[in-house]
Amino acid sequence: MFTVGLLVACASREVKPAAVLTKEKLTTLIIEMYLAEAKMDATLLPRDSTIKFFIPREKQILKKLDISDSTLKVTYEYYVQHPKEFEEVYDAVIDSLNLREQQIK
Repeated sequence: MFTVGLLVACASREVKPAAVLTKEKLTTLIIEMYLAEAKMDATLLPRDSTIKFFIPREKQILKKLDISDSTLKVTYEYYVQHPKEFEEVYDAVIDSLNLREQQIK
């Protein structure tokens, strides 16, 4: 009976695809994106103009962090299916941004 339960538990465990970003790297990416977006919002340009300027900045961030479009897509798909893990990433993002804000004040 124990062996059957162990086999079922192991079989139901899903292995994270290798292309999926770690929580730490995804946290870094989201923080970089938020900061870039905040800079764009601070320009007081119309929204359509800021989007035009943000797209190249987004590509720069992905290049800087060595993240391909395909990796980003696989990562997004994985974390959408694993909301608890995604919540942990956002908790880390919020903590990091709050810490940065406190350091500025």
